Amino acid sequence: MKNNFLIYGANGYTGELITRLAVERGMKPILAGRNETAITELAAKHGLKHRVFSLDEREKVDAALDEVEMVLHCAGPFSITSRPMVGACLRNRKHYTDITGEISVFEECAAVNERAYEAGIMIMPGVGFDVVPSDCLALHLKNRLPSATALSLAFYGMGRISHGTQATMTMNVGRGGAIRQDGKITPVPAAWKTREIDFGDGVSSPHVSKGPSCERVVKTGVTIPWGDVSTAYHSTGIPNIEVFTVVPPSALKMMKLSRHIGWLL
Repeated sequence: MKNNFLIYGANGYTGELITRLAVERGMKPILAGRNETAITELAAKHGLKHRVFSLDEREKVDAALDEVEMVLHCAGPFSITSRPMVGACLRNRKHYTDITGEISVFEECAAVNERAYEAGIMIMPGVGFDVVPSDCLALHLKNRLPSATALSLAFYGMGRISHGTQATMTMNVGRGGAIRQDGKITPVPAAWKTREIDFGDGVSSPHVSKGPSCERVVKTGVTIPWGDVSTAYHSTGIPNIEVFTVVPPSALKMMKLSRHIGWLL
């Protein structure tokens, strides 16, 4: 690579974490974003190069991408920011990755697969928690159960969420949920389905070490429009997919309430 890669949105919550980890591992990415003060200070702190530009500044975007071989896009909400950056990467023949979890972004990226192939680049959204571990698990299950026609995934223990994730959640309040049904992404009401989920032997908190007194963990899960509704289908070919997570009772009530007030939002 010319200069490793460019992190766009490096001054965001997750972008800063990635920057710190990259530096700890001896990498020297170029940091980029719209906030000149924040980007400049972060770059100075880690001794890195930086670039300041908005995604609608085509010449500046192209100039920045010319210095690298890959972009790690960390600026959400990705339903707004992904398309112009993907377009820039296609235009400049640079690899694109991001940390989105939004179904619409996964589908848009899948739609440009042929263009990416012709450009000789990789378009790979969702390289964070959503959806790397769950996608690997989905494919593992498919390999173990090759005749499977339905897939249910569940997780809990997310901890703190980033500002970008919170912004995305706020934007999507009232839009309901989504599942994969007969191979098609299908809208469903928010909190469409709940079920008791056995997470096996463990502890309620991911921050507590497992000990001999640990009990079986059973939680109430609720369906959410998680990225695997899109990606697990491409990875496994399974036509019916649901994703569950564990939320506090108050959050579950709000999710159900949003069915009736979504038109206000």
